[in-house]
Amino acid sequence: MARPIILILAAIPILAAIFIVVPQLMRPETSSTAVNSEDVMTLQYTKEHLQKVSFGLTQSIGADSAEVLTIQNDGSAVYSLTKNGYSNPDVKYQLSSNEFTKLKALVKETGFIHIPDTVYQVKPDATTYEKYGLQVTLNGKTVNLQWADQNASQEFVPPIITQVQSSLDNIINEIIK
Repeated sequence: MARPIILILAAIPILAAIFIVVPQLMRPETSSTAVNSEDVMTLQYTKEHLQKVSFGLTQSIGADSAEVLTIQNDGSAVYSLTKNGYSNPDVKYQLSSNEFTKLKALVKETGFIHIPDTVYQVKPDATTYEKYGLQVTLNGKTVNLQWADQNASQEFVPPIITQVQSSLDNIINEIIK
C-alpha cells in the first residue's frame, strides 16, 4: 500500500513541472507587455561572409559578401548588399508595427541591452565563416556586439544574441524575397 502512495506523491511535482514548462516551450514569442510607445530604438546589423585566403607566407581575410540592415525607430528599414566588391541598390522596407514591436520587445524584455559591448574572438584555424555585428540603441543606451558563427567562435555566443540574429535574418529574408 505504501508504494502506490509514494509513486503518486513523487508524480505530483513532476506533473506540476510539466504543466508549467510545456506552455512556455510552446509559446516561443517574447511578450511585449513592457514595450511602450515612448521607447526609441534603432539598430544596425551587419553580416559578412568571410574567407581566409593564403598567399604563401601571408594570409588575408576577405569578404565575399556583406549585408547591412538598418532599422529606424519608425520601423523603416534599409537593406544594403555588397557582393564580390559590387554594391547592389539599397532596398527600402517598412516593418509592420507588430514586427517592430516584437523586435523591440526581444531587445528590451530579455535584457539584451544590458549585455556589455563584446567582440567574440574567431578561432585562428577558421577559414570560411559568417561574421556579425550589431549596434542597438534603446532609449539612449547603446550596445555594440561582434561575433562569428558558433562553429568559428572561440567563445560561447549567448543564445539571446543568436535569437536577435535569427529575428534580423528573418527580416532580411522577408525583404529580399
